[in-house]
Amino acid sequence: MRVSVLTISDSVAGGRAEDRSGPSVVTRCRELGWKIVSSAVRADDRSAIEAFLEVAADSDSADVVLTTGGTGLGPRDVTPEATMAVIERLIPGFSEHMRAEGVCKTARALLSRGVAGIRGETIIVNLPGSPRGAVESLDAIAGLLPHAVAVVHGARHE
Repeated sequence: MRVSVLTISDSVAGGRAEDRSGPSVVTRCRELGWKIVSSAVRADDRSAIEAFLEVAADSDSADVVLTTGGTGLGPRDVTPEATMAVIERLIPGFSEHMRAEGVCKTARALLSRGVAGIRGETIIVNLPGSPRGAVESLDAIAGLLPHAVAVVHGARHE
């Protein structure tokens, strides 16, 4: 499975903080045997996020785009809105399950507004911005992602 990882953070994009979430997600994907085709950073800027997601999905270079960051309640947290603007169909079960699993570890998981959906033949999933939250959320759906990708590409549910 080909994966693109996008870290969304004003402080990381501005060079004021180190990206810890993106590399954590990349490491976990590699542990799962998935191929990382790109890793990037963008500020909490809706148009920049939308542009990245459109290019990543439309280029057919990734089966899955995982974003980390920008899913909270802050005024600059616009990742879900950017994702909703570019996807064609929602996958609500992914987001619901990530939050349900997350709340077992911290009640704050319910504050994540991340969404998941499909653009063309690419699945886009918003993960939280903390390294631990991002990896735990990914782990919650990791077993389903390969099957979901296969179905998006035309396989039948078995």
